[in-house]
Amino acid sequence: MKKTLFSGLLAAALLSFTLPSCGPSTTEGDDDVATAKLPALPPAPDTTKGAKQPAQFRELNSVNAIEDIKKMQPQM
Repeated sequence: MKKTLFSGLLAAALLSFTLPSCGPSTTEGDDDVATAKLPALPPAPDTTKGAKQPAQFRELNSVNAIEDIKKMQPQM
């Protein structure tokens, strides 16, 4: 049992030392990768349809949410 455990640990250690050598290079200039800047993002669409936002937003709580939901529902 001890001999197989030691050999398994030795094999794992050797494997961990060889894996970094298979990875990509860490020095600059070694990789032949073309880099270009991405185009600028378009401006965000105006979802308020030109309405002004209030200077101070209301607190988000259940009472204010219920009032807003009642305003959005059609009157019967």
